[in-house]
Amino acid sequence: MNTPRDINGKCLCGAVTVSATVTKPIVRACHCDMCRQHTSSMFMSLATDAGSITFSGPTKTYQSSDWAERGFCEVCGSTLWYRALADENKNIAAGLFENAADAPLKLEFFIDKCPSGYALAGEHRKMNTEEMLALFAPKDGEDS
Repeated sequence: MNTPRDINGKCLCGAVTVSATVTKPIVRACHCDMCRQHTSSMFMSLATDAGSITFSGPTKTYQSSDWAERGFCEVCGSTLWYRALADENKNIAAGLFENAADAPLKLEFFIDKCPSGYALAGEHRKMNTEEMLALFAPKDGEDS
């Protein structure tokens, strides 16, 4: 059984701090075109307990698509979060926390977009673009 624990992190310059609670911490890596362009690599996020995230400091948001925004530090530009506009949950950058809050890598998104020059080690679930679209696309009869 997992026990909730509080974690604290910060951006590169320290102007933005973040606190959250994790009960079942995992790291997810996204290789989609926008995440790679935004971070110059992949976006690695840390799963946190719903509603537990608190940011303090000069944060800015950028609406990167019709459906999502990305948060960053206004001072140093560190990536802070990704959030789908239809969801209040912020997917916070794992790199804000020492050793990614000791969370294991469990999931890679858009694995077919991952550049051939690198690969992540270990056994974990890998989802391609088709699987991701099937997961998030509206079902027949639902509003799009």
